[in-house]
Amino acid sequence: MDRPDRAMVVTPHPDDAEIGCGGTIAGWIAQGTEVVYVVCTNGDKGTGDPDMTSPRLADIREVEQAEAATDMGVKEVIYLRHGDGDLEDNKEFREQVVRAIRQHRPQVVFTTDPFRRGFYLHRDHRICGQVTIDATYPYARDHLHFPEHKSEGLETHKVADIMLWGTEEPDTFIDITDTIERKISSLKKHASQVSSDDGDVGDFIKSNGQRVGQRANFPYGEAFRRIQIRN
Repeated sequence: MDRPDRAMVVTPHPDDAEIGCGGTIAGWIAQGTEVVYVVCTNGDKGTGDPDMTSPRLADIREVEQAEAATDMGVKEVIYLRHGDGDLEDNKEFREQVVRAIRQHRPQVVFTTDPFRRGFYLHRDHRICGQVTIDATYPYARDHLHFPEHKSEGLETHKVADIMLWGTEEPDTFIDITDTIERKISSLKKHASQVSSDDGDVGDFIKSNGQRVGQRANFPYGEAFRRIQIRN
């Protein structure tokens, strides 16, 4: 697909964006695309440390996400700060995503595929994906959804494409051979989530990238299900 001028990543937790689409985002940024992250939860439950508290972990993970985004070259990170596991498909959450879309006006929005039958079935991933799809179309497009935005200077916006990562039915493959190392370096900024006990994260990312790339004749690839919105 053609590289857009502006893209947005709506990610359920800190580190999901780098795992799901980090190679693609790094490549687009290097070519001039402005990218904004919307991080939906604070990740305050993701630890095996019995001495860790949720407030402390939330602070750690926000710093890690900021460092990863800087490493990637992301223009801005919006933190919604819902609790880990607390995302709900409700008006409040939809309004937050619609607001971000209308403010930053991306042509492409990345998020998680909510329609999975097997692993990985994290609740936040399902709800983040579904709410983002709905917020993108038709909510952000139609002026009678959240009309209060207009008084704040935010106009409606039509997104061209939604790109879903973690999909079981990919139809779009992107070559990330030139950016695989950037994907790995940004992911390693999430030190609270990357354990050496599980092996080197770089080896895992490269192995997965090779597996995906084989489907499209790339050394390393990322796979998505693309929803082309007809306006």
